Amino acid sequence: MAWDEWERIKGEVAGPGSGGMRLNSAPGGGREKDLVYDPAALAAIGAQAFRLCQRVGKEGRGPIAATEAAARDLTGQEFALGGALRRVQERWGQQVRSLADACGHISNGLDSAHKIHRSDEHHVVRTISGIAQLDAAFDQQTERRR
Repeated sequence: MAWDEWERIKGEVAGPGSGGMRLNSAPGGGREKDLVYDPAALAAIGAQAFRLCQRVGKEGRGPIAATEAAARDLTGQEFALGGALRRVQERWGQQVRSLADACGHISNGLDSAHKIHRSDEHHVVRTISGIAQLDAAFDQQTERRR
């Protein structure tokens, strides 16, 4: 690319009617931003999911010992209800584990999203800063030639 071509392209991009660069926004009167990232809101949701995961894991398993004892006692007395109660307790344990895992996935996913977004932001800033420095160097070189 010739120097004059570079200057012409810069002028076209900076000129009136050009779209220019738009970050976090789409053209079109009054539309909301395409991507909105609120780290405080995501952190709050992630913290709630983490606390819920802990509570479900601890409080959801509370009745297991008593239920197992009741199931053993009923089975020992040859009540069919003992086996049924044991099955209910097993299913309860599976559901508690599934719910705790789901809450953990939500919490971990939000943590990962936050880290990825922060990394992407740093990359964009570094890239744009590099372009600005390159542009400034080209401008200085143009000034020296004049």
